Amino acid sequence: MKQFKLPDVGEGLTEAEIVRWHVKAGDPVKVNQIIVEIETAKAVVELPCPFEGVVAALMADEGETVDVGRPIISVDDGTGADPAPAPAPAPAPERGQALAEDMVPALPKKEERQPVLVGYGVKMGAAKRRPRKSASTPPAGPPDPRSVQPSARQGAGPGAREDAGPFTGESAAPSVREGAGENGAAGAVPASGGRVATLAKPPVRKLAKDLGVDLTALTGSGPQGSITRDDVQSAAGAVPAPAAVRAVQAGEERIPVKGVRRATAQAMVASAFTAPHVTEFLQVDVTETMDAVGRLRRLPDFAEVKVSPLLLVAKAVLVAARRYPMINSAWDEAAQEIVVKHYVNLGIAAATPRGLLVPNVKDAHAMSLPDLARALGALAETARAGRTQPADMAGGTITITNVGVFGVDAGTPILNPGESAILAFGQVRDMPWVVDGQIVPRRVCTLALSFDHRVVDGELGSLFLRDVGAMLEDPLRMLAWN
Repeated sequence: MKQFKLPDVGEGLTEAEIVRWHVKAGDPVKVNQIIVEIETAKAVVELPCPFEGVVAALMADEGETVDVGRPIISVDDGTGADPAPAPAPAPAPERGQALAEDMVPALPKKEERQPVLVGYGVKMGAAKRRPRKSASTPPAGPPDPRSVQPSARQGAGPGAREDAGPFTGESAAPSVREGAGENGAAGAVPASGGRVATLAKPPVRKLAKDLGVDLTALTGSGPQGSITRDDVQSAAGAVPAPAAVRAVQAGEERIPVKGVRRATAQAMVASAFTAPHVTEFLQVDVTETMDAVGRLRRLPDFAEVKVSPLLLVAKAVLVAARRYPMINSAWDEAAQEIVVKHYVNLGIAAATPRGLLVPNVKDAHAMSLPDLARALGALAETARAGRTQPADMAGGTITITNVGVFGVDAGTPILNPGESAILAFGQVRDMPWVVDGQIVPRRVCTLALSFDHRVVDGELGSLFLRDVGAMLEDPLRMLAWN
């Protein structure tokens, strides 16, 4: 019997939500077969099975949020051995004792990562730390060698972290210690020398830190006296009310903010209140661009790809970014430097049922027009299907948002974090336009450019927007300036 633990998919995340199981108990599975979809803060990721056998049990329900490293499925591979047998219920530990090793998976003999097929896997090495001292616990005598394992004593060295999570393996887990006493908290296990080891998982510790809750003062209600989210929320007075109590009046609906929606909200707030935004607008006669789109569709090179006005807008942005490299840069607050990027990973904002995603076309500046059209088409198809991966959204340098598809003329787009400019492309519609002194109907759209005023001043932003508009007014300028 083997258990598959939720891996870190390469983004340093601590938890993910089970979206949909592709298998059920009793189903045969093969190596690399997709068994489950999980939603992280950035994307939905499909996880393949690293084992071959028969599904014994699904250990997490759909919609449940699971910590990285927790088993989510067990597979009977024919060996008949259970890698993690349940501990015997007797004899029961003394009052206040906590078996930290029951909270975590066993370690291999040497430090390594669990072999998984997605990301880098969960690091199985022992986490070393120096437990925080408790002011209320008097110094104890020499430690009993039976009470503290050598690996736990070594973990209190100078390089250990004080705010680390619970020990991640048997070699670093403390043995059974003396109880907390009459007034001690069940989640805080005193160690030798007056040190205190608090049993709480990393997400719980982070929640406690955010809410200003002292974990050592809490009584844990979890397994072996561990502290849970509910314990922390109760201590902070932030216990979520039941759904029936939350409803202020009939007809309301409350939607949990999680996954992509939560990550997008955090990113937008951080961007809006960190980078000083400036937005400029420009109305452009795009009649020639629309004619060029029609001619491109008839060319053999574009026979199997979708050609839309967005393709030429993207090309115009790429050409203008080459003419004005500072528009394609980023502000490094820590180093107090401006990072000018001489490559373009072109982001395209996409509205999906899961929320706003901004995947980007890598090295778009080096692509031919047909290759760019194929890349944009593949990007849109992947986003609509909900298969956009975290790597597809990382490393963007400048973004386009096509608000025109919603029948909107313009807006004030918010910068994608880590970028200095975003262009909104409004709807194309017939409008009266003055041409050679005569009012004639033309195809007109509005462009809106938001930029980070720490990096891009008004002149640079205006020149960039003017040149993008000029190329859309006369597409031949793309050839002249490319």
